[in-house]
Amino acid sequence: MQRQLGVNTWVWTSPLDDASLERIAREARGIGYELLELPVESPGDWSPVLAAERLDALGMGARVVGAMGQGRDLLDDALRSGTQHYLRHCVDVAAVVGSPTVAGPFTARTGRVWRMSPAERATAIAALREALRPVAGYAAERGVTLAIEPLNRYETSLVNTVEQALDVLEPLLGAGVGLALDAYHLNIEERSPGAAIRAAGSHTAVVQVCGNDRGPAGPDHTDWPAFLDALDDIGYAGPLTLESFTGDNDTIATAASIWRPLAESQHELARITFDFLTDLQQRRSSRP
Repeated sequence: MQRQLGVNTWVWTSPLDDASLERIAREARGIGYELLELPVESPGDWSPVLAAERLDALGMGARVVGAMGQGRDLLDDALRSGTQHYLRHCVDVAAVVGSPTVAGPFTARTGRVWRMSPAERATAIAALREALRPVAGYAAERGVTLAIEPLNRYETSLVNTVEQALDVLEPLLGAGVGLALDAYHLNIEERSPGAAIRAAGSHTAVVQVCGNDRGPAGPDHTDWPAFLDALDDIGYAGPLTLESFTGDNDTIATAASIWRPLAESQHELARITFDFLTDLQQRRSSRP
């Protein structure tokens, strides 16, 4: 199966704005990418209408991702309403740019970790379900899926694995809610990334890729043929989007723990990934 390849603008910059969006879109299209993954860090950073026009002119599609930074947390009573409002905004942005999904770790603030007893975990799960339910309904009405991303244990406490995500989200999965699977987090948390992908099955709405060190995919230890085999087995026909990060921005470098260059340049990080996945998919599609 030949899947479209996309790249997140976080590879080059944070926060995204209208000027950098146009520059990055042209650079990504020049490499060969067909999709641009657009983070909504703060509403108003960039114009969805202008983004849609520019991407359309380049023959590119869009995917939207959200960011659960400071001040956003569905498990915090004081922040829940504002976080729901933010997620509805992300859905509205997705509708404008033509993205069928909004992906992200839509649980607690990224980086907040805490211990829970079984009873406390049950309470947190119930609170999350109630907080997500109206937003999921809002998304479903607009033809958008909230793709909830399990994060590794160093970035959150509630949903680290696909098994946990399926358990926590079980009453909501379907119209309006799916899963976002990120190769970086799968590598840390799953005994078998392939088995985890197969367990996610048809609930898989978004797949993000990068090397096991958050650098380029290809020259890393990930078993990419097995990764794609698992996606084939579940019938996932959506794009593969490269999510990595620039270390030039203090906030994002700290949030993503980017303490050293992950490639010769950010352009090379994107190019190596594109060339590797393009070649791998072509070789697989030509198999007898």
